[in-house]
Amino acid sequence: MDLGDKRTMEFHVTAREIAEDIARELNGDSGEGSFHGVFVAAGLEPTEAELADARHRLEEFNRKLVASADLEWERTKNPMFITDLERRAARQLSLDKPWLYDPKPMSECPVCAEAIKPDVAVCKSCHAILDREKAAQYGLVAPAAQERPRRDNPSSRPDSTPKQDGAGK
Repeated sequence: MDLGDKRTMEFHVTAREIAEDIARELNGDSGEGSFHGVFVAAGLEPTEAELADARHRLEEFNRKLVASADLEWERTKNPMFITDLERRAARQLSLDKPWLYDPKPMSECPVCAEAIKPDVAVCKSCHAILDREKAAQYGLVAPAAQERPRRDNPSSRPDSTPKQDGAGK
């Protein structure tokens, strides 16, 4: 260690002390009593008892976080006040909470490439029909069996017959 006046003093720090300091810093990052599962094993590899103790402490900490989130939810009913750490705790405990929402991944419209929700019937940007059956179910398009023929296709008109000109062939 540099004492600042061109003198140095040797200061030995073991790898274990460094590891314990890192574990203490990581686990204490979320307040008193927090535990994120980081620990230093007594030997070269953690024993089953050490792992079981770490799992138990982590589960206990996660339950405290979920209880805190439940209280906040009851008070505000606003998911913005629930922290990411509390959401992660609920996921790790496999809990289904009203404040735990997972945004669904967006897909891309095949016509205009706009980001859309998965399984939509009609693109909100270009109005392309992406699921005709679902669109018909909600009255956005006519059902497939009742569709009228298009006007620009003369062969699809019921009274259309090929006309021959009078010149003959």
